[in-house]
Amino acid sequence: MSAQVQIEREAFPAKLAFLFQSYRYKVAEGGRAGTKSWGFARALLLKGIEKPLRILCAREIQNSIKESVLQLLADQIERMGLEGSYEVLANEIRATNGGKISFTGLSTKTTASLKSYEGIDICWVEEAANVSRKSWDILIPTIRKSGSEIWLSLNPELDTDETYRRFIASPPESAKVVHIGWQDNPWFEKVLEEERQEFLRQVSKGIRSQDDYDNIWEGLPKTVIDGAIWAKELVKLKRDGRLCRVPYDPLLKVHCIFDLGWNDATAIIMAQRAGSEIRIIDYIEDTHRTIVDYVVSEEGREDLSSRKYNWGKDWLPHDGFSRSVLSNQSAYDYLKALSRDVDDSGVPNMSIEQGIEASRLLLPRVVIDEEKAGLLFNRLSRYKRIIHSRTGEAGGPEHDENSHGSDGFRYLALIADQMNNEAADIGDPYAGWRGQQYG
Repeated sequence: MSAQVQIEREAFPAKLAFLFQSYRYKVAEGGRAGTKSWGFARALLLKGIEKPLRILCAREIQNSIKESVLQLLADQIERMGLEGSYEVLANEIRATNGGKISFTGLSTKTTASLKSYEGIDICWVEEAANVSRKSWDILIPTIRKSGSEIWLSLNPELDTDETYRRFIASPPESAKVVHIGWQDNPWFEKVLEEERQEFLRQVSKGIRSQDDYDNIWEGLPKTVIDGAIWAKELVKLKRDGRLCRVPYDPLLKVHCIFDLGWNDATAIIMAQRAGSEIRIIDYIEDTHRTIVDYVVSEEGREDLSSRKYNWGKDWLPHDGFSRSVLSNQSAYDYLKALSRDVDDSGVPNMSIEQGIEASRLLLPRVVIDEEKAGLLFNRLSRYKRIIHSRTGEAGGPEHDENSHGSDGFRYLALIADQMNNEAADIGDPYAGWRGQQYG
């Protein structure tokens, strides 16, 4: 080990010393100013000096290289005086010993598109709190080189997030999990302490909540985000134990409620009705897929045909009946051609606000499977209104990644009492479609 590397290691926060030890998963979680990003960046650069490594820096959403940690690493290279060991390029960083640091987003990746990363030595997932179950299920088996490691840095947001549940609430045996905060930061500057004290002052005056402080500065997770439209109902749902294991009942029909998208996500809620109780037993959410591919996928992605449920009706919003200019077919047409039992009327075309209120009335009757539909609960927990910057008034719901599952839930609320358990079984309707290609 070089003298420079030894000096830099000694300057690390004590709680990040595990980054230089051997674990499959290295997890640092906590609040603001905990040095997680700085520490991870420095540790990767130091390890990359010792031997040539292939390092992948990933995050859930990365629309451009500007959203990656490339600039952070470049800044640390300069701060640490490592310009002679690394060359910073537009889209990657190369080490003079042959190592390389690459950058990617996970949300749009498939198993096939991640194959090129099979030889990765270390994968650092920054802002890991919002990484989806789908992304983890694709990434983890891809990083499979002998001795490879997956590093996670995050400020926890919701305690139902997939990352929190998977790596903090119930971590793998091969994981080292460390909670690190501002108290552990050897570079904690006066300006940061002034910022923290100002936050506490706002809490004392009721401008900000104690939950805000605990989440942002102490790194403690929340149940729902501030301003969530259904916050009260979702907190009660969780406290009542209705976010839990919800077994599939083969005697009840499974109804599918669709919110359709392409660049935006398509969301499919799978629900059963037992008396007045609505059981959400499963959920699919994905982008850039045809409606046919959600029913029977040739790419091994999540679809309906692989789920051996006692199917009821499919429920589409009004745009599901609109025909494409190119194909002259609608989502309704495709589902009918696949012998799906599609409701001919679809979801009532009511206003968003009517759907929100119907959802508020439905939530006390809902149970949600934590494993298969936990992502939907998270979407509902993050569904909030636009706050106008000038007036401070609340407007309509924000249109973001949480909208699609929440829109699907609004549709469920409008048709919940129409779901029955009397539709005829149709066996396996997909046999004739398997092996075919669709545009």
